[in-house]
Amino acid sequence: MGCRRPRIPKTGHNSGKMIVDTNALSALSYDDPALLARMDHPNTPRPYLNFICLGEYRSGILGSTRPQKPLAMLEQICAAWPTLHSDNITVTHYAEISDKLRTKGRSIPTNDIWIAALARQHDMPILSQDRHFDHIPGIERIGW
Repeated sequence: MGCRRPRIPKTGHNSGKMIVDTNALSALSYDDPALLARMDHPNTPRPYLNFICLGEYRSGILGSTRPQKPLAMLEQICAAWPTLHSDNITVTHYAEISDKLRTKGRSIPTNDIWIAALARQHDMPILSQDRHFDHIPGIERIGW
């Protein structure tokens, strides 16, 4: 059984960039029609992976009874899309976002705070279905 190549924005797409959340990777592995349409849209920014999402997704693959298709897709995507990593600036954004959420009494998963910190650091929207990103100042979420 072959693996569908991930939808990578073509020449002429918006020169913007976006961070891909784990639920977007999962949706790609299931050929989610709404996400595929979003990825093919001419105004869709270029996707970037992040170390958090890769860890979450690989962990899910390890627990899968059929890891071949998602692993093949992940390898294709990793070869095609750049990956963002954390640094001291990311840590500062993480602390600020975490503190702001705590002050507001809002709780979101720790890994999503890290993804939001990378998004804020690089001034990128997040491709995600997780609406809790909408409660973080300065973060734009792209849904599908």
